[in-house]
Amino acid sequence: MPTKIRLQRHGKKGRPFYHIVIADGRAPRDGRFIEKIGTYNPMTNPAEIELDFDKALTWLHNGAQPTDTVRAILSYKGVLLKSHLLKGVKKGALTIEQAEAKFQTWLQEKEAKIDAKKKGLAETDRNERKKRQEAEAKVREVIETEVAKKRAAELKLEANEAAKEAEQAEAETEATVENPAEE
Repeated sequence: MPTKIRLQRHGKKGRPFYHIVIADGRAPRDGRFIEKIGTYNPMTNPAEIELDFDKALTWLHNGAQPTDTVRAILSYKGVLLKSHLLKGVKKGALTIEQAEAKFQTWLQEKEAKIDAKKKGLAETDRNERKKRQEAEAKVREVIETEVAKKRAAELKLEANEAAKEAEQAEAETEATVENPAEE
């Protein structure tokens, strides 16, 4: 029975989420599987990958063939490197300690790269948010100045109208004061 390590799709339309499974090569993509060894969420940046490292390594040594995408995931998590180093130990090219030391240095470098990417993404997000806020503040200032100009013009008109009404009222009172007999 040719076994494969492959992805089994779950999630909504347009929002994929995958299970990493060991399945018979003849089984359908989302059909029967032998064992689930992890999950993969490509919607996050960087993608979230949870993997049972030891089970993946065991299945690789037992002859399971990963698909192209799963091969990339296993390489990203270091399973393929560990498998390669263990084959070197079997052949006598390395000792177990040397292989483990190489793997640990690679793992530390990989974690540093992932952390740097996360920090970079957070920094760009923060910068973009800051730029949007500054742009909104500029637009708000322009709107406030326009509103202040309109308000000043309205107040000036109201003052002019009030002055005209006062003049008319004054003129009427003067007319009534000059001609009291007519009333």
